[in-house]
Amino acid sequence: MSDENGTPDTPAGSAGDAAQGGPRPEPLRFFGTSWVNHDNGYAARRAGVAVGSLAAAAASCLILNFAYEGIRIAGTGAFVTVLVVAMFAICSALAFRNTWDGFRKRHDPHRQASLRGLLAIGFVGSLLACFVRSLTEAPGEKLHREEYETAREEYERRSSRRTGNPSKKKRRR
Repeated sequence: MSDENGTPDTPAGSAGDAAQGGPRPEPLRFFGTSWVNHDNGYAARRAGVAVGSLAAAAASCLILNFAYEGIRIAGTGAFVTVLVVAMFAICSALAFRNTWDGFRKRHDPHRQASLRGLLAIGFVGSLLACFVRSLTEAPGEKLHREEYETAREEYERRSSRRTGNPSKKKRRR
């Protein structure tokens, strides 16, 4: 499988063929591998992600406002209304923090599975984290760049040690 730039869908640390020059960068959603050299419309993609995530967050808040109005019209009482608003606010803050941390380090899959419901409720926070990060870089670019640079350095160290066929070495007697 490959992304829109034709780069195979492999992790940053995966070793490629020696003919291809070692490890290949891991593609990012919406960016493919354009984040490596900031080419192939990288700036336009970043602007699109920023505008798209902000628009999605605004639309989500509008839908949540309709839900709030429905609860208020239903006359459930102040306690339920405050409880629902607090739930969305807290879940959004936790989702923002979780998404923001995911741009710096890989998530533990078991922890992510246990947080799935909370993150679904706090989806506005995730959208806002994506918006804020896309103002400076592609979301997740720093993490992927660090992993890719490390994989390239390791590949260079490994490949620089091997010079020629060891079976053809001259042996001293």
